[in-house]
Amino acid sequence: MVFDKIKQLNQIREIQKDLEKETIEVEKEGIKIILNGKMEIEEVFLNQELPKDKQEALIKDCHNEAIKKVQIILAKKMQSFPGFGM
Repeated sequence: MVFDKIKQLNQIREIQKDLEKETIEVEKEGIKIILNGKMEIEEVFLNQELPKDKQEALIKDCHNEAIKKVQIILAKKMQSFPGFGM
């Protein structure tokens, strides 16, 4: 039982390391967010031709979509490990 827990912990660490290597980009109307696998924003690109309120809304939308993509990647990685299948 203890060995199973240690094995699961090692699998979780491996998933974390794999996820940290991921980069997710989402672009909408010239606004682009680049997020890493730790769900941290790496870069934000703006479209100066859009009004400020439109840019703000698109930044939020891009960020939310990028987070969902990270979550999907994480779920897929977890499915590949025994004991974590969903």
